[in-house]
Amino acid sequence: MSFKPFNVLTTNAVDLQRLLTSKQITSIQIVQQYFDQIDRHEPFLNALISPAPRNKVLRVAAALDEERSNGSVRSPFHGIPIVLKDCFMTASSLGMSTTAGSWAFVGAKASKNSAIAQLLIDAGLIIIGKGNMTSPGGSSTGSAVAVAAGFSPLAMGSETIGSIVTPSTRAGLYALKITTGVLDTTGVYTMTDFFDSVGPMAKSSADVRTLTEILLQRTFKRDKWGTWEGLSVGFLDPREWKIAETMCPQHEGTAEQMVEEYEAAVKLLQENGCSLKYPVKVGDLDGTSVDGERATMRIAFWEFKNVGIRRFIDAFDECPVRSAEDIVKFNKENSDKAMPAPYTEQGDLEKTLTYNDEPEKLEALRKDVRSAAQAIIHTAFNSQGVNLLVAPGDSSLCIHAAAAGYPIATAPIGQLRYNGRPFGLCVLARANEEELLLRFMAAYEAVAKPRPVPDL
Repeated sequence: MSFKPFNVLTTNAVDLQRLLTSKQITSIQIVQQYFDQIDRHEPFLNALISPAPRNKVLRVAAALDEERSNGSVRSPFHGIPIVLKDCFMTASSLGMSTTAGSWAFVGAKASKNSAIAQLLIDAGLIIIGKGNMTSPGGSSTGSAVAVAAGFSPLAMGSETIGSIVTPSTRAGLYALKITTGVLDTTGVYTMTDFFDSVGPMAKSSADVRTLTEILLQRTFKRDKWGTWEGLSVGFLDPREWKIAETMCPQHEGTAEQMVEEYEAAVKLLQENGCSLKYPVKVGDLDGTSVDGERATMRIAFWEFKNVGIRRFIDAFDECPVRSAEDIVKFNKENSDKAMPAPYTEQGDLEKTLTYNDEPEKLEALRKDVRSAAQAIIHTAFNSQGVNLLVAPGDSSLCIHAAAAGYPIATAPIGQLRYNGRPFGLCVLARANEEELLLRFMAAYEAVAKPRPVPDL
């Protein structure tokens, strides 16, 4: 079957599904185009830590094409490629490693897929590779870059605090961190149970919605889709809600440009019928501190050492390391590759080894942090009469979301004039209100300028 090549930088998964349904293309032809794009740009971008073996991918694509021709379609994304962040365990038989971005896990073997990888495979998605985790801007950066650069229409990321939000806004993507604790994360490396969750990254709100439906195994009603009905949105002040200068020094003029375009987006939505308030106030989440340290960090470091890394290691059949102590030791003994200059320290990793508090103490701390965060957010919702909160993507709203365990989504705004890097906004809802976030994204996308496309 001859077919017209599609633009890998702008075509989304819903577009591809239409082409598949109308028999204008096959899954084999789709993955071949993504392979070509990976060959062109991956040597420079380094988005994939472990590309899937192409013969295996083509065999899977052929089998899914055969199923489709026999009238069997597993899900709306049957035969569509996806990149998984390298924290999602994949069975060694698929030919990709699972290392959480660490040399210490090279050679680890698994006979089972993570629950989420298996769910996606069962839905007919094709894993085309694993996204790199060691890039700046958050550990889901490889996944975000893979989608933006046209290596795949979809990716899965994960987030403790900011690792979906920051990479997706800086790649001009729509994305969602799902409510903490809702999905089965068996076989997924998570730093914590308390803050971490996973979610889709894509080029359109429709793609994020469809992949979220597959992950949550439920279908959202379509009657209000693309409208502002039932949505009431509070926009935070970008002059207050911004990234700390110590974390990311701004190039001259960029802070002013981001405020200007954020406020232009507020005005645009207001003119298009969005019920919104601007600016709204949300309280600071200074939170509890323990021995002079922020409670959020204490929880994260304790859970990494005592819960997250242990469970990840236990999910393998064979693994060269058995504990956080082993990883620290491995990195020291293999510093040339594990800690190349200028990244010659592993201070935070070594610090986690000192966290030996009793579990009961940590449980009390978790309760304090969660109730404080939820109270701050609910106060903002109730006092302002809104059901969504919006802030710049480069802000601390993702900390509020993580501490409360609430879902947070992203949408693109524009591109910095001086270097073309995209920036965007993030949107917070109450627990299990993903549908409100997805509806906001769709209504926003309908009136906003098209998402930025990279010049590769």
